[in-house]
Amino acid sequence: MRGFFTPIVGALAALFATFAVPVSAQEEEPRWSIAIHGGAGTIARENMTEEQDAAYRAALQRALDAGAAVLREGGTAMDAIQAAIEPMEDDPLFNAGRGAVLTWDGAIELDASIMDGRTRDAGAVAGVTGVRHPIDLARKVMTDSPHVMLSGKGAETFAEEQGLETMPLDWFETERRRESLERMKAQSLSAIDVDVKFGTVGAVAIDQDGNMAAGTSTGGMTGKRWGRIGDAPIIGAGTYADNRSCAVSATGWGEFFIRVGVAQEICTRLRYRYQLEIDAAQREVPLTSDGEPSYIIHASEFALEAGQAQEEIDAVIGEVGALGGDGGVIVITSEGHALFSMNTSGMYRGRMTSDGPGEVAIYSDE
Repeated sequence: MRGFFTPIVGALAALFATFAVPVSAQEEEPRWSIAIHGGAGTIARENMTEEQDAAYRAALQRALDAGAAVLREGGTAMDAIQAAIEPMEDDPLFNAGRGAVLTWDGAIELDASIMDGRTRDAGAVAGVTGVRHPIDLARKVMTDSPHVMLSGKGAETFAEEQGLETMPLDWFETERRRESLERMKAQSLSAIDVDVKFGTVGAVAIDQDGNMAAGTSTGGMTGKRWGRIGDAPIIGAGTYADNRSCAVSATGWGEFFIRVGVAQEICTRLRYRYQLEIDAAQREVPLTSDGEPSYIIHASEFALEAGQAQEEIDAVIGEVGALGGDGGVIVITSEGHALFSMNTSGMYRGRMTSDGPGEVAIYSDE
């Protein structure tokens, strides 16, 4: 992996300061970053009461604090994202775990995925019921099975074999989600008309060792039929992590995120953008009298700027929009930048790094 918060060294430090972390960073405490989301969509201030606004911000802060605590104490990115996602799976404000939307038949079918950027191991589950923390089950698929994705009854059997916590089905259901399904059927609405926001939850992180992880959990779309599966449990669409570039978790209209392959597309673009920028920097190195570069820039001495990464992330979300889809992503880069991108009026989100107290936000102009 290219350097995580690694400084430029040597006589050319000043020349390449634009691309590098200051040398003083070598003496700082180990660095880490985390970002979370709780869904994106048509989220407008005028449609939120002060109480609702405060409730979402408090829920996001709890999840963010849980994940950050793991990283602050030297824990792994994998443990941090699970610690951040599980409180949101338990919170009926979000469409994941308890509070998940209902299928056309009034059932709850849960999807989740997780990926380790260090090894690119991954696990996912789709269409499961009764499992309190689908993100935990996805991780067990990764670590305790030879597979990447399990679905339905098979995934539930595996969860039972692993001794994972289950809850009665009525624990997951909320009146708000029941009303949404009834309104959808009574008024012949589409899932998009009912779900003005996508309540999928997710987290991405980089730990003190420079390892990254990503995870996503969801109940899908109101009134989904025929075993519909969105992007959340699909590695490369809704979730992806690769220490060479970034970790991504997505939320939005899953069909479009699948078609674009959003999560892996972002990571791939960042890898290529990094190479383009390092090549450009190398061309600026003074030449010797023999016409050879006086210095070769090493990957460990170079970092992609946050703005450069943001351009690539925004381009992918722009591609989703061009096809007719909407939603957003959270991204952690290998340099530790915690970034957001969305083409909706809001996304429940938060981020924190070892540099400061962090932030939570809802609306796109925050």
